[in-house]
Amino acid sequence: MSYPRKDYDRDQPKKYWSLSEAKVRIASFCAYQERYQQEVRSKLHERGIYREEAEELIAYLISEGYLNEERFAQAFVRGKFRIKKWGRNKILQELKSRQISPNCIKSGMKEIDEEEYWDTLLHLVEKKASMIKESDDFKKRYKTHQYLMGRGFESDLIQSAIETIFSKQNL
Repeated sequence: MSYPRKDYDRDQPKKYWSLSEAKVRIASFCAYQERYQQEVRSKLHERGIYREEAEELIAYLISEGYLNEERFAQAFVRGKFRIKKWGRNKILQELKSRQISPNCIKSGMKEIDEEEYWDTLLHLVEKKASMIKESDDFKKRYKTHQYLMGRGFESDLIQSAIETIFSKQNL
């Protein structure tokens, strides 16, 4: 048995929060997963809380430990590297686009272990090279290189990894 879906009016404005309600809701919003200041600020603006009131709530969240950009950057880097297999360049660009401070970015980037980074890169080269149905070795290397550049890995490391994998395959 299925129930009809509730129709939500897209034109209906969002319900604005009072300050006391905002304090509770935004704290639970931050407790659910790591957030960054701009994301919280946007959420508050959606709900009708601006300027000094929003900044006071953000200061409260920081003082209570709900909001910590360094912790966010570390969790973000770990997740994007280990789960999505992004390279340093792509992670760095994404953190900058979210207006995370340079110190927090530096702290977050320390979460990537050099050996694990290299092993991941080798694995991705191997996997991509096996998927490419190209007989020309040069084209296969080029396509693999382009794919990994799009993933945010550094060009010199990609070259080294490609050389390592392709030299093993040619033996």
